[in-house]
Amino acid sequence: MSNYSLRKFIAAAALAVCLPFVSQSASAVPTVNLPDFTTLVDKVGPSVVNIRTTSRVGSGTELRGVPPGLDDGDMSEFFRRFFGIPMPGQPGSPRGGGGGGGNNGGSGGDQGKGGSRNAPDDNQDNSEQSSGVGSGFILSTDGYVMTNAHVVDDADTIYVTLTDKREFKARLVGVDERTDVAVVKISATNLPAITIGDSNKVRVGEWVLAIGSPFGLDNTVTAGIVSAKGRDTGDYLPFIQTDVAVNPGNSGGPLINMAGEVIGINSQIYSRTGGFMGISFAIPIDEAMRVADQLKTSGKVVRGRIAVAIGEVTKDVADSLGLPKAQGALVSSVESGGPADKAGVQPGDIIMKFNGQNVETATDLPRMVGDTKPGTKATITVWRKGQTRELPIVVAEMQPDKVAKAEQKKTPQPKERASNSLGLAVSDIPAEQRKSLKLTSGVQVDAVEGPAARAGFQKGDIILRVGDTDITSAKQFEAVAQNLDASKMVPILVRRGDNTQFVPLRPRVPAQK
Repeated sequence: MSNYSLRKFIAAAALAVCLPFVSQSASAVPTVNLPDFTTLVDKVGPSVVNIRTTSRVGSGTELRGVPPGLDDGDMSEFFRRFFGIPMPGQPGSPRGGGGGGGNNGGSGGDQGKGGSRNAPDDNQDNSEQSSGVGSGFILSTDGYVMTNAHVVDDADTIYVTLTDKREFKARLVGVDERTDVAVVKISATNLPAITIGDSNKVRVGEWVLAIGSPFGLDNTVTAGIVSAKGRDTGDYLPFIQTDVAVNPGNSGGPLINMAGEVIGINSQIYSRTGGFMGISFAIPIDEAMRVADQLKTSGKVVRGRIAVAIGEVTKDVADSLGLPKAQGALVSSVESGGPADKAGVQPGDIIMKFNGQNVETATDLPRMVGDTKPGTKATITVWRKGQTRELPIVVAEMQPDKVAKAEQKKTPQPKERASNSLGLAVSDIPAEQRKSLKLTSGVQVDAVEGPAARAGFQKGDIILRVGDTDITSAKQFEAVAQNLDASKMVPILVRRGDNTQFVPLRPRVPAQK
C-alpha cells in the first residue's frame, strides 16, 4: 500500500472513531426551556385595569402637559416621529394613548356599559378634556384599585375600564405623592382581585412581566428579568429595577412574578427620548401596601420625622473622621426646636443607628423614621468627634414640605492672601450675624486658594470645626491650621446657607525657608 493510501486509511479510521463521540457530545448539550407566560397572563390579566382621567377646561384648546413653546402641532410631530402613532386624542390615535384620548368607549356616567371606541359619547360634557392615561390593578373584590399617584394627579374625573370592557367612574380614596401610590374605588363587586406577593423575596435575575396600557394599548404584556433591587431614587422608595419594557401608560400597572403575584408597581423609566431604553423601576409592593392600608383607613399617610437635613457619607469623609467604613447619614442641618434639636443632634453628626437599626446609607434613615408612629420614643446613635453617643428622641409627625430660604449675607471683603496650610483666610463673624444664624461658634471665609479652592470652598462659607476642634475665632483657626499634619486628610465642618457638611481637605506642605 502506498504512503498516500495509508494516510487516507488512517484518516478515515480516525474519523470513524471520533464520530460517535461528536454525536454523544452534541446530544449532551442541555436543552434550555424558556418560560411560557400564557397561563400566567390568563390568570393575572383580568385583574389589570386601564385608567384614564379628564379635567375640566375653559373654552381654550390647550393640551395639558405640553412644554412651553410647543403647540399641538409640535406634539403631533413628536409622537409621529418617535412613537410612530398619532398624538393621543387625535384621529387615528390608539385608545387614550399617552394623553388619554377622548374616545374611550362608554360614558363615565353610564357605568358598566360599553360603547364605540371611535365615536365620542354624546352625553360627555364638552368641557371635559382628557388629561392622562395609565394602568392599575384590582386590590380587592369590592372595587379597590391601586395605581400611581401621578396617574390620577389633578384629575377631575377618573375612569376605570376592566378587561371585559366595563367602564366605571372611580372615587379617589387617597394619594401619597412621596411614594407615588394612589388608591381609587369603583362601585362593583365580585371583581378578580390580584394576589399580593412579597417583594422582600424578589431575587435578581428572576423572570417578571408587566401588564398595562402603554400609549393606551390595553392589556399589553411585556417580560424581562429583575436587574437590581434597592435602587435609591427617592426618599422612601428602594425601587426594583428591571429590563421589562415599560412606556407611558404602563404607570400604575403590576409587576408580576412567575407565581402570578404582584411584587411591584411599574412607576418610572430611565430614558433620554421619552420611550423605553432598557431600564424601568417598580415600587416594591410591600412599601405600596403599607401606604394603601393607611389611605383606605384615613385617606392620608402619617409619617414620623425628626427634623434634620441629611447627606451621604463618602469614603473620604469616613476616612477623615475615623469611621471603619462609609455608612450612616451626615446631618447637614437641624431644624430649630425640632425633635433632633431637642435631642441634642448637631450639624456634622453622623447618624449610625435609629432605634437599634443600622443606617447603611443616607436614604435608609427617612424610611426608618417615616415608618415610625409619631409620638414614639426612640434612640439614635451618632458619631461625633471620634466616638458614638446615644441620644433619646421623640418622633414627631411629618408636616408638608417647607421651602428652605437661604440666608442672605453681605459679601465679605477678601484679604489679600490665605497663607495657612489649608488655603483659607477667615475672619470673626459679627455678633449680629452670628445671632441671626443661631451660631455659638465659627468663622467666616474671606478668601480661598490652593487646597481649599480645589476642594470647592467659597467666600462666605462658615467654618465650624477643623478635625475635632470647634472653631471659635479667626485667631484660634490660624493656630489650629499651623499645627496640622500635611500627610493626613483633615475633615472641615463647613456651613453654606442652611446646609452643613464635612469636606475632607489635605493641608499643603509648608514652604521650606
